[in-house]
Amino acid sequence: MAESPLQGLFVIATSFEQSLKLFEIIEHLRFLRLALDEARKCKPTPTAFCVGCVITTKLPDTSEPVVLSTGFSRELPGNTHAEANALTKAAQLSGTQLQALFPDIPPDELLIDTLLANSEIYTTLEPCSIRTSGLAPCSSAIIAAGIPRCYIGVGEPDDFVKCEGAQKLKDAGVEVLWLTHYEKECLEVARTGHPSK
Repeated sequence: MAESPLQGLFVIATSFEQSLKLFEIIEHLRFLRLALDEARKCKPTPTAFCVGCVITTKLPDTSEPVVLSTGFSRELPGNTHAEANALTKAAQLSGTQLQALFPDIPPDELLIDTLLANSEIYTTLEPCSIRTSGLAPCSSAIIAAGIPRCYIGVGEPDDFVKCEGAQKLKDAGVEVLWLTHYEKECLEVARTGHPSK
């Protein structure tokens, strides 16, 4: 049975503003939980992390965020990472698929660049800043996509390379927020298939 996003939160809201803030925190944890579900789909390998990613979009005319795309490490061919896969899948959404996700928005307003500019990305592990394979780092892909906010479950450990993805995002003006509630679980899932240390 999946852990509730409320588990471990012992917060009492004493005002309407606090209630709204608590609701926002629960919503962010729910999307990180979805990203963890994606990470568990990864085929484990001792030379890479198992990472999951969820991209949500909230347009001004909509009341709730909508999951635009998901991804996990090695989901698509070519030694791919979770964030890059979620971005690739978002870019490949057809007009019909976008209209199904946002039925109240006129089709001519459903442009992927506009959607991504109104999106948030949730990733179980800090987006990479360097790829030993020579592929573009995920932090660069997030910046290029114009996503303004990134929620991260845990920092990338120095198992393979020194990651500076969060700093790279911040330097480019992307807001970076750490959701540490599932930090231990995010790291355990990321290291699935790695030799014990």
